[in-house]
Formats: sequence, structure tokens, C-alpha cells
Amino acid sequence: MSSVLESERVVRTLSELRTIGVREDALYRERIQAREAELGAPLYGWERAEIGADAPLAISPDVGQVLYALVLSLRPSLIVEFGTSLGISTIYLASALAELGAGTLITTELVPPKAAQARSALAAAGLIDWVECRVGDALVTLADIDCVVDLLFLDGSNDLYLPVLELLERRLAPAAVIVADMSAGDPHHEHYRQHVSDPENGLTSAEIDLGAGLVVSTPRPLA
Repeated sequence: MSSVLESERVVRTLSELRTIGVREDALYRERIQAREAELGAPLYGWERAEIGADAPLAISPDVGQVLYALVLSLRPSLIVEFGTSLGISTIYLASALAELGAGTLITTELVPPKAAQARSALAAAGLIDWVECRVGDALVTLADIDCVVDLLFLDGSNDLYLPVLELLERRLAPAAVIVADMSAGDPHHEHYRQHVSDPENGLTSAEIDLGAGLVVSTPRPLA
């Protein structure tokens, strides 16, 4: 029997989103290069996110498969995703919840048109009932979460990885998994790597060599 991820609706929707990504992500990179040439320095954080407002900036299929497998293994009651974009990673996560027949995904996106496209994509894939989509600054939209978070996926604005983690760390389950999709040479992501790799911060971390790196962390057992 085929999985939810292999269903016709999900496969078609992911294919359509990736077609958009091939076009828009290339244009985004051109705009970033032009702006960095103008400034004479690398571009990070909010301004980089603003330039990429139309680009999916999607995870690779390999990263999607890792997320899907993690959800099937963890059987989470609650997943939180920072950075919906057009919904590619959201579809992988929600497909696994649908496969399990249980759980909820809360995802948040800063850019309203992207959030609207993501909702449309989730509906087309038949997965909208598994997802609560929030729109706005993640430090606001995720501030009222009062349930235990079993899986946290960080894939939004690079300068907010650590603030979002710190916002939710008191809600993390003892065996929670935090997955961060990284960018090469990004000082914000290097700061995040250093934080989650320091035992003093209560986490154990490892990096998977996919794309620019996928940092996977979990709380250290209490002594």
C-alpha cells in the first residue's frame, strides 16, 4: 500500500511547488547577488528575507524525507514549524501525521501571500486538516503555545533560529527533537550551531550532511 507522501495529490502538489521554486529561487539568488554587490558585504537576516519574499527557498527532497521519517518514528502530538514559505516542508510533515492518523502541526510564516499559497497547497494535497497556519512574526505567533512540543523544525529567517528555540525551549518534551536547516557561511547559523553544541545549554546535537547541513538536537537527560 502506498504512503500518504506517495499519493497522487501530494506528489502533484509537491511537483507544482518545486516548479515554482526552480523559477523563483533563481531570481531570488540574482537579487541577493546584486544587493550584496551594491553593499560590498554579505546579506543576512531581515533584509535577505525581504528580498526573498516571493521565493519558496524550499528544502531538498532528501531533507523532506528525513522530516517524514522523523515524524513517523517520533509519533509527535505537536510539531511546530518556523518558516512555512509555500508549504513544501509543511507537506512532508503533515503527510507523516496523516499517515499516523494523529497529531497537529502548527506552522508560522511572516509573509501573508506565502502563507496563503501554503494553505492552498495544503488543501490541494488533502492535508489542510492536519495543519494550523499562523501568519506574522514567529516570536508573536508562537508565543502562546502552551502544549508540549515534540518536534521543532527551524527553516525561517536565519537570525531568528535561536530566538525561536529560546521562546519554545520550556515547552519542549524531554525527548523532543529540534531540526534546523542551515545555510553555509551564515554567522547567525554559526551562532546557532555553537549554542546547541554547548553542553551547558542542555542539548545534544549532531549534524547531517544534507545541503548546507541539517543540525539535529535533543534535550540532554537530567542528572
